[in-house]
Amino acid sequence: MRAVVCDSFAGLNALAMGDMENPRPAAGQILVEVHAASVSFMDCLMVAGKYQMRPPTPFVPGTDAAGIVAAVGEGVTRFKPGDRVACGGWVGAYAEQLAAPQLWAVRLPPTVDYVTGSAVRHCYGTAYYGLVVCAKLQPGETVFVTGAAGGVGLAVVDLARHLGARVIAGVGSAEKAKIVRAYGAAEVIDYEHEDLREQIKTATGGQGIDVFFDVLGGDVFTTMTRLMSWGGRMLPIGFTSGVIPSVPMNLPLLKNYSIVGVFWGAWSERFPQASVAADEQILEWVAQGKLKPHVQAAFPLEQFRAAMELVRDRKAQGRVVLRVRQ
Repeated sequence: MRAVVCDSFAGLNALAMGDMENPRPAAGQILVEVHAASVSFMDCLMVAGKYQMRPPTPFVPGTDAAGIVAAVGEGVTRFKPGDRVACGGWVGAYAEQLAAPQLWAVRLPPTVDYVTGSAVRHCYGTAYYGLVVCAKLQPGETVFVTGAAGGVGLAVVDLARHLGARVIAGVGSAEKAKIVRAYGAAEVIDYEHEDLREQIKTATGGQGIDVFFDVLGGDVFTTMTRLMSWGGRMLPIGFTSGVIPSVPMNLPLLKNYSIVGVFWGAWSERFPQASVAADEQILEWVAQGKLKPHVQAAFPLEQFRAAMELVRDRKAQGRVVLRVRQ
């Protein structure tokens, strides 16, 4: 089968189009004919050897896909050949076929196309796990999200707005303000060019942030440790700034706020039934038009490098997708 192949951890330079043996579904897995695969920052880290895990090489990158079930492994009860699904794994999506755990897959509603379907599970799953499961977000609370124009960030804006929260979107450049406002952000802060402390104080009337959803780490996270509300929740999900911050523990003590890590992939492995229920709820909201995943661009599979560069260089707004079958 055609696939993007990574033969060493040298970043995008280690990737090339190649042929890989067709996967076979093991027990509990489904074999999916991939129509579309979304590109994530995690994929870029994975091929550079900077993620928490290193798959044996050569491997096919890609965590999220959408397509048609071609075959099922032993013990599979949730799907049958011909079903349209969104699915994923730690690797393997940038290829014509993907063997995925049945518990990491969800049926696509008839009104949701493959490109959109491939852009849902990782982004909105992370948003749902963070906001609903970890933070127990309540209507009327204030959410501040960094990287708000990116794939996960924009999903957080969209979902938090849907759940009745007031959203403050943090972006790294002024040109990203338009899309986050369109998705429901009440306020936008350009933390690269504005004083984050003063902007947060002004936006919240000095009350601070109830839920802080952070993909950056570094100085922004450090600043926010002093800007949380009483009983607030800080949700670190990544460190795209390259700096892992430390927190003086007297700060959460004084305001009784919590710091809760958000690692959606690990949660979905440990609690697959809860993850499946979340996937189904999210896709239902997408089908109803209550959530609207944004795909900035869809590239042919052969143009994977251009698609990944867009994500790696933080120029993407929403999701970037690879069309595996035209």
